[in-house]
Amino acid sequence: MPSTSECPVMAQPLRFDLPSPPSQPAVTTARRSTAALGRRRRGRVRYRQVALGLAVSAAGATILAALVQIPQRFDGLLLVSNAIANVIGGLNRLAVGLLQLAGVLAVALLAVLALLLLVGGLVRIVRALTGRPVRARGAAATARPVATRTRGT
Repeated sequence: MPSTSECPVMAQPLRFDLPSPPSQPAVTTARRSTAALGRRRRGRVRYRQVALGLAVSAAGATILAALVQIPQRFDGLLLVSNAIANVIGGLNRLAVGLLQLAGVLAVALLAVLALLLLVGGLVRIVRALTGRPVRARGAAATARPVATRTRGT
């Protein structure tokens, strides 16, 4: 268990012991005072809840009043149709951009393939002219003569 010096978040060490129950006469007075305090707290909580409810209702009414005035300033159907047209235009531009990017990538890959083929062809021409043998795939590197004698004979 961490102490308060190790954990700065905990201001006091944790206590798990329960207080001993008070004697019988103190319980009745404690209950009366707690009940009166609870009534006062409930009253404060109710006022707070009512005030919060009024504030939330006022915010909702203000937003609705603003929304009611939108059709007077803007044509709602025109606003929606423009929004849909902008979305479709954006998707169209995105598709065209992706197709153009794919075309550029295809041309770049073809250019790299052409360079590789050109370099490979030049290497074969240089090897053929210098006399270095070009090995076919799977062929043996050098031919070894068959041994005519075995060891010990």
